[in-house]
Amino acid sequence: MIERSVDNIKGVGPALQEQLETLNIFTVEDLLFFFPSRYDNYQVKPLNELIHDEKATIEGEVIGEPIVTYYGPKKSRLTVHVQVEQVVIKAIMFNRAFAKKHLQPGEMVTLTGKWDQHRLQITVTHYKKGQANVEEPIQPVYSLKQVIKSTTFKKAVHQALEQYYADIVEILPDEFLTEYKLLNRRDAIKEIHFPSEFEMVKQAKRRMIYEELLLFQLKMQQLRKLNRERTTGNSQQYHQEKVTNFIQLLPFELTQAQQRSLSEILTDLKSPYRMHRLLQGDVGSGKTAVAAIILYASITAGNQGALMVPTEILAEQHYQSFVGLFADFGNVELLTGSIKGKKRKESLQRLQNGQIDILIGTHALIQDEVHFAKLGTVVVDEQHRFGVNQRKALRAKGMDPDVLFMTATPIPRTLAITSYGDMDVSQIDQMPIGRKPIETFWVKESMLPRILRFIEKEINQGHQAYVICPLIEESEKLDIQNAVELYHQLQTTLDNKINVGLLHGRLSNEEKEIVMQQYANNELQVLVATTVVEVGVNVPNATVMVVYDAERFGLSQLHQLRGRVGRSDVQSYCILIADPKGDIGKERMRIMTETTNGFELAEQDLELRGPGDFFGKKQSGLPEFQLADIVHDYRALETARNDAQTIIYDEKLENDPKYQALKSYLEKELMEKSTSLD
Repeated sequence: MIERSVDNIKGVGPALQEQLETLNIFTVEDLLFFFPSRYDNYQVKPLNELIHDEKATIEGEVIGEPIVTYYGPKKSRLTVHVQVEQVVIKAIMFNRAFAKKHLQPGEMVTLTGKWDQHRLQITVTHYKKGQANVEEPIQPVYSLKQVIKSTTFKKAVHQALEQYYADIVEILPDEFLTEYKLLNRRDAIKEIHFPSEFEMVKQAKRRMIYEELLLFQLKMQQLRKLNRERTTGNSQQYHQEKVTNFIQLLPFELTQAQQRSLSEILTDLKSPYRMHRLLQGDVGSGKTAVAAIILYASITAGNQGALMVPTEILAEQHYQSFVGLFADFGNVELLTGSIKGKKRKESLQRLQNGQIDILIGTHALIQDEVHFAKLGTVVVDEQHRFGVNQRKALRAKGMDPDVLFMTATPIPRTLAITSYGDMDVSQIDQMPIGRKPIETFWVKESMLPRILRFIEKEINQGHQAYVICPLIEESEKLDIQNAVELYHQLQTTLDNKINVGLLHGRLSNEEKEIVMQQYANNELQVLVATTVVEVGVNVPNATVMVVYDAERFGLSQLHQLRGRVGRSDVQSYCILIADPKGDIGKERMRIMTETTNGFELAEQDLELRGPGDFFGKKQSGLPEFQLADIVHDYRALETARNDAQTIIYDEKLENDPKYQALKSYLEKELMEKSTSLD
């Protein structure tokens, strides 16, 4: 019944229906699930319960005439004194001179606004003559984009509940309501729109947040199950003894975290289902070594492997290291946009003939002309740098090859299980033995002369330095150091024997490659750059990372930049030049100097900035929840994920009558996206 059009609600005529549809409200259900964005609290509290700098509602008697002062065109300040509980409170209203005639001495008035405990003053945002509305002190506020009047919208919701309350179907089994002490669906929706008290709003939201997260996780787990069922017959029977021998001949010992991740991935290779796994690891934690072992395991199973990376210079670096590792174990070749003509044609022919075991390259790997003889495993490095379609194109090169995505951007567990809910996730949360922690310092710009002397000292010892700044050219809007200006400044200031290079996003790919190659060869000792160096640059000789205007970067981005140094056994340093104005900025700088663990930083960054900013709003790929907040509600998220896994893998939707309502609801949602649970 609640699937009916909104024009079935009494009082909703063609004009109101059209207005509701602009808010994507087409059915009664859409209206009932259009929840308030916040609540205004008009509950009057005693003065001793009011909290400084928070919203409050007080009521009292006006004392004396209100005074209006003007301080600019159409700008006014009204001051009125109100007696509350034998205490005289000063009330301030801006640009409401007309209120003077409403606030006469001796009258009762209710005021809502920001409370200043120290001055016994309230800055009023809302006022009414008389006493507070005791019946409805909690008022929901909807995000209506000025399309519909709030009173009109609330009447429509009220009428919808009157008519269709009994038709709201409970979709959660009783055992969930009992175990988690959740309100039933009808009462939760009613309390969200027309709250009886704040505690009930809290309980109603708790119920709907759990439902929202459970439905999302059920879809993710179902998608994961379907992916597996559609790709049977992909078992790679690798040669265990050969793989063990390969590991033993590596020039380093694997950490426990590497061994754990490796074991999880090797299990996936032998599984009859296609691997769809994310390998997270801090900068320098040894993800590439794990990738090399996995690719070799695939070779021993008679298959080919592919490693796709975002930049040509990173492809070249991986190629050089793989050639050394695989000297006696397989043929490794490189394919990038720079390889052209006869050389490219011959390489592609060898690939198709099965003479190449591992192909390393950029997006050139997904060109139509690239054909593998038998592609078994694909490794995608810095997976967030590739679009979904690019990753799909590479998978299509083989018959459902196993796919391992790698990222050096530590993603908090709460985000990983939300945004990558259809993937398995492995973590390398340990650094290789012998690596020295990077020493991090936060300084003001006045320290620049000392910093330059320090850079010169490091360069005289044969090392190199990065200097990072946020902008390329001078901006009138942002007063921050820019790369071009800084490049010229350092050329002038540093010893003339020190060569300074410049790297930024407006250079062509070819120009970037040349600069990076010069830096990799130590022809440039200092590289001034924007954040293009954040990913995919490996210069073990670099020991100093200086970041200008560091407060303008997120913690995870700063950590990525810091990870460009400390890539050898030599002590490295990160110097953050920052003058943050707010407490959050100062806190971020403090955290950076005290924490070198990328996962800890990612969790703190998430708390400070929120999930949208953590990934970047546009490319985050995070679901938009109505009520749930994956940072604040992470416990509910974990619970919902565990419940969803049990429901899907125990096939409760298909076999347990108690889950029929949940199954029907999911099918209805998925049907709209042309998918079925059966």
